[in-house]
Amino acid sequence: MNDFLENAANVGIGLVIILVILVVGAFVFSKLTRYDDAKEIDKGNEAAGMYMGSKLLGLCIIVGMVSFSSDSWVSMLIWSGIGIVILCLVYVLFDFLTPRFKVCDQIAQGNMAVAQLLRSIIIGVSIVIGTFLM
Repeated sequence: MNDFLENAANVGIGLVIILVILVVGAFVFSKLTRYDDAKEIDKGNEAAGMYMGSKLLGLCIIVGMVSFSSDSWVSMLIWSGIGIVILCLVYVLFDFLTPRFKVCDQIAQGNMAVAQLLRSIIIGVSIVIGTFLM
């Protein structure tokens, strides 16, 4: 019975940690964009929704891989924070490397092609980051 309670407590702690990481990640990601994510999603901007969802999915991938290899909750939080920073740097780098258009402007205009491209990059990079951080 003690094993069950210990496992249940670990699951509960893990859920709280992932929620904290996702809230912090969403906040950081929304500050990085030049448009209001929540307003764009409320307006039905599918590109903004896909892009924000991709960033959160990428963060979940990183947290999942980090949690698999972490031996403490603190190290999981630290490595997940590093994952947030790296995902932000990937966005900034991608925006810098595409001078023909500004990513934020395209997403705000509802450009699904840019959102799908970013989704693929974010998910792919998240898998690579998660593997490095394991």
